[in-house]
Amino acid sequence: MGKKFFLVLFVFAVLLSESCTKAVETEADSLSAATARKGPPARVLLKNIMPEAMADSIVKIAVLVNQRAGDNSRQFIEGCVTEGRSMGFTVDAFVSDANEDQCRELAAGIAKADYDGLVFAYGDVDFSYDILKPIADTGIKIVTFEARPYRDGRSIKGLVTTFQDDYRLARLSLDALISYSLGGERRPARVIRIDSNAGITSMDRRAWEFARMVNEGKIVEAAVISLDSLENPHGAAWEAINSILPRFPLWSVDALWVPWDEFAGGCAEALAAAGRQDIKLISVGISNEDIRLMQRHRGMWLASAAIDPKLAGIVNMRILAATLAGETLNDTFLFDPQLVKTVDLSHAVNIANLSVMLPDWEDGGGLFDHYWWMNDLKAAGSKYLRISPVSVAVP
Repeated sequence: MGKKFFLVLFVFAVLLSESCTKAVETEADSLSAATARKGPPARVLLKNIMPEAMADSIVKIAVLVNQRAGDNSRQFIEGCVTEGRSMGFTVDAFVSDANEDQCRELAAGIAKADYDGLVFAYGDVDFSYDILKPIADTGIKIVTFEARPYRDGRSIKGLVTTFQDDYRLARLSLDALISYSLGGERRPARVIRIDSNAGITSMDRRAWEFARMVNEGKIVEAAVISLDSLENPHGAAWEAINSILPRFPLWSVDALWVPWDEFAGGCAEALAAAGRQDIKLISVGISNEDIRLMQRHRGMWLASAAIDPKLAGIVNMRILAATLAGETLNDTFLFDPQLVKTVDLSHAVNIANLSVMLPDWEDGGGLFDHYWWMNDLKAAGSKYLRISPVSVAVP
């Protein structure tokens, strides 16, 4: 009797187990079908699109900005991070505060870490080469913004560089300067030009465009002011303008051209303090502080030519993704500028929402977004988006 009871119980347990197993298998099949309708998640797609980067099951990207923390660096990083994460990447961002020693340390750490790609922003040719060559030697793919690594005739193979189009920035701002300051008069514009002795290559390129317009007879250089203080550009510009203005009687100068907005605020304050409404200011570059001062001094500071730093971050991340996917790319890309006019600004406008008045400001359509796999990655990311659980700190 006992043996028969045990045998019946054993058979019942086996049947129950088989029933449960079939139920689990049916549920799993049902979940798989639901998943199939969604399509594969980003990590599955990434293994096919960039298998080398996904060898450890994660695409890890570093963003290193060799600049002070501010509006432009924040916007650039936001563009990089949001675009990278939309494609399923893990993105870490670092800011060196424009300190070269700190930047070298951060770059050395990135070279030793398990990163697949790096977006690096801002650095002169020799410095960029020194810190990026060891990173490239580890196999990490690199895209740079406003930095061309080069030393003794050597560059870094496979690296893509992106820049603001400095010639077009200068031309756009100078055309606006001539239009605003002359008001239809048929004569060259008399311009005081700000320059820098700090070895900023972008300033040099903008100065070359200024010289070209002088040669074309569109501008007369009334004076050039060379500034080399990058520790306090606002104060240095204020002092320089304040000291030179007595040399120029009212209406003897049409405009002041400031090809780097770090100096523009000090120039505007100096013109305002001297009551020189006769001199119009046109600049290159934009920040929230610039927007505030442009509105405060709207009678003098009339416009600034600039590119969208967030869009620059987005496009640099797209280029890096294309590099990791083995796409064929040109080794250089230039961003087209836009003119920000003071008359169009309101107190609600800032660098993050300038697209309200400039529809093309945040428009990245057509800029390295035509890859089918990139669209698939973003679609997969949105389908499988999960909200992270709330974590509670335990005392």
